[in-house]
Amino acid sequence: MSIRTLKGAPRHFALLGCLLWALFTLFPLYWVAVTSFKTSISVVGGATYIPFVDFEPSLQAWRELFSGERGEFFNNVIASTVIGLSSAVLATAIGAMAAYALVRFPFKVKLASGLAFFFVALSGYLLGHYVLGFGRAASMLIAFIVALVVSLVTNRLKVPGPVMGNEDIIFWFVSQRMFPPIVTAFALFLMYTEVGRMGFKLVDTYVGMVLAYIAFSLPIVVWLMRDFFAALPLEVEEAAMVDNVPSWRIFTGIVLPMSVPGLIATFMITLAFVWNEFLFALFLTNAKWQTLPILVAGQNSQRGDEWWSISAAALVAIIPMMIMAALLSRLMRSGLLLGAIK
Repeated sequence: MSIRTLKGAPRHFALLGCLLWALFTLFPLYWVAVTSFKTSISVVGGATYIPFVDFEPSLQAWRELFSGERGEFFNNVIASTVIGLSSAVLATAIGAMAAYALVRFPFKVKLASGLAFFFVALSGYLLGHYVLGFGRAASMLIAFIVALVVSLVTNRLKVPGPVMGNEDIIFWFVSQRMFPPIVTAFALFLMYTEVGRMGFKLVDTYVGMVLAYIAFSLPIVVWLMRDFFAALPLEVEEAAMVDNVPSWRIFTGIVLPMSVPGLIATFMITLAFVWNEFLFALFLTNAKWQTLPILVAGQNSQRGDEWWSISAAALVAIIPMMIMAALLSRLMRSGLLLGAIK
């Protein structure tokens, strides 16, 4: 039942409820926008709501933000845009391929191969660093390669133990988001530091941030795209297989065009996660590639939190996501995405 089917008093009550809910959800945005035009006196002097009535608006916070007094604003915007778009595109592309494979092809991973990877990687690192005298980064790299080869060989052998299927693999992907982010961020910082000592700088670089955010976003992409691919009609792909169409052409020429709504929705969600992410940017950047959340968090001084500056910076960080959400909803309403499956 929708509001259009209601008549009389129920329709009026429903419209009133929607209006109240809209005011409730939009008021925080209004408060941030209004606060960005206040001075320090207007903020500390008590709550004021209406410009030119309760207080005299000022562009002080915006002038300080754009002039660079509050940090490298334009560098932060460019860094957030470049890193966010690159990470979201690559994570969506890689995750879509992984999700499609997990939906259409059966996989069997023996628990013994996973245990072999863990023990070989750990023992290989300890042996390489503490016995053979290799650096930490070199020991990690060699141990990882050897452990990967051993686990692949072990998975092909007839060894006892449980065998994990596609559902277990998907659960493993999603479970990566259960770890506290501080653990992953700190581990990445240590690994990037060791790799930097080998001559490959990753801390405060474009490549380092993109790699971190791809790894951060892949579990969500795989989880979301799996449901989209599972809902697609299998008959179309089977008809293409009868005509001896290669698997890669089926994926790129048939599956992806039918999955455009899912791809765009997943891209938007991934971009929102990356755009708003704070902890990785705090640990893995220090100047050149700092993103907007770092700029927002840095809008304070020895006098405390300066809410007029925080509001101006936060509004800049919010507006792009609001525009993209509005464009996506407009496309959905016009049927451009809904008609892609047809």
